[in-house]
Amino acid sequence: MSAVTINEGSLEEIMQQPETVIVNSVAEPAAQPRPTPFLQTERGKALTEALAKAFRAALPPVIGIALFILLWQIVSASGGDNGLPGPVKTWQSAQQLFADPFYDRGPNDKGIGWNILHSLYRVGAGFGLAALVGIPLGFMIGRFRFLSGMTAPIISLLRPVSPLAWLPIGLYVFKETEPASLWVIFISSIWPIILNTAAGVARVPQDYLNVARVLNLSEWKIFTRILFPSVLPHLMTGIRLSIGVAWLVIVAAEMLTGGTGLGFWVWDEWNNLNVEHIIIAIFIVGFTGLLLEQGLVLLARRFSYE
Repeated sequence: MSAVTINEGSLEEIMQQPETVIVNSVAEPAAQPRPTPFLQTERGKALTEALAKAFRAALPPVIGIALFILLWQIVSASGGDNGLPGPVKTWQSAQQLFADPFYDRGPNDKGIGWNILHSLYRVGAGFGLAALVGIPLGFMIGRFRFLSGMTAPIISLLRPVSPLAWLPIGLYVFKETEPASLWVIFISSIWPIILNTAAGVARVPQDYLNVARVLNLSEWKIFTRILFPSVLPHLMTGIRLSIGVAWLVIVAAEMLTGGTGLGFWVWDEWNNLNVEHIIIAIFIVGFTGLLLEQGLVLLARRFSYE
């Protein structure tokens, strides 16, 4: 027997269909409110806004890098077989190079990883010595006017000297290439630390020092409570400039001294006419320098009072 469910209808229609079984309509449950789409919630809107902001920030660099690679490809293609290696060929060479970055086949044949580490060690050692000497000297030059007058002509005379001009002096004094390289980094990177630290000390408000004099504070308390917090932003700027100079100098110094390091590796690859590796070294130097600078920028923000 077929059954037809009728919820509404006229009586005549029901009577004309005696087989129809009337079933009381069952009340439908109350409709549940539909959940709000995620993108329309506060969190969704915030996420959308953040993604849009990140996209707007990333778009210009991406376009710039794409245009750079396109220009590189055009230049390499215009040179023919003897032209500059293109992006694809350089990338394939980089993959092979970094497949085993820490091999060691003797003094003059080490992986790129060892060369990067040796360069970083020299920069760290030379820059560390420059900071140990330059920071206290900068504080004293900024604090004592007589000392500032004494050192001003010497700094003005020596600061513009090319970093590589100091290398023969280092070789003559130390008789070895390793300390000579550290000497070049030290003497090249010390000037920004001294000058920025001294400038920061000179800009400390005189009222602060007058209060310290009235309170009869010791020189140590003046340094730790007044000078150091005030000079710290200038000091961090000097350190950033100094580490940049040190990283610039190391490649040239290692080209001349030999042994290990990125500079020596670049020169060795030039002797082998391996231009792809030279281009890779340029990118490594630039990328490593960028990481060092950004690390110091983050450190400077950590100590910023703004």
